[in-house]
Amino acid sequence: MNFLYILDLIGTAAFAASGAWAGVRRDMDLFGVLVLGMVTATGGGTLRDVLLGDFPPFCLKNEAYLGISIAVSLAVFFQHRRLGFLQYPLLYFDAIGLGTFVVIGTGKALVFNMGFIGAVCMGIMTATAGGVMRDVLSNRVPLILRREVYASACLAGGALMFLLHHTAMPPTLVAIIAALTVIILRLLAIRHNWALPRART
Repeated sequence: MNFLYILDLIGTAAFAASGAWAGVRRDMDLFGVLVLGMVTATGGGTLRDVLLGDFPPFCLKNEAYLGISIAVSLAVFFQHRRLGFLQYPLLYFDAIGLGTFVVIGTGKALVFNMGFIGAVCMGIMTATAGGVMRDVLSNRVPLILRREVYASACLAGGALMFLLHHTAMPPTLVAIIAALTVIILRLLAIRHNWALPRART
């Protein structure tokens, strides 16, 4: 079990928890909470695999992702009153998941010999599409369409990974640098309340 895979599982758990919490806040029943948790955790990677033509999607090849998503969603549903203290730390785990998913998505696109735009888009999609599905299903404006530095951090990490991939740098080091770039940018944005500019009207 390599380090990136461990981070991937942590990110999956964090994304599942954020989806399940959204369901609880919207007063959904158990099924709704499970759907939001699973969609948030696996939706981006599944969409990526469908677009790349890689079947079956990753979460059906390795059902550990589905198992973690279901277990975390159930825990949030039944214990959400006791787990409220995790909501703030969850932002940090979410940032770890974001960086990891960008690296995995961009890396998989590179295996499929995609160009710069395609590879970066696959990285962004892997990291953010699940959250978009969560927000749409819970009737909220998707996070990536708000002012927060979220998708832009993914863009920076994916672009850096693509560029470093074409150097002599070891692939593991490239993945770590790209993931850390996303994680640090996201954590700094949370800490300092960074936001992208809006058009003036």
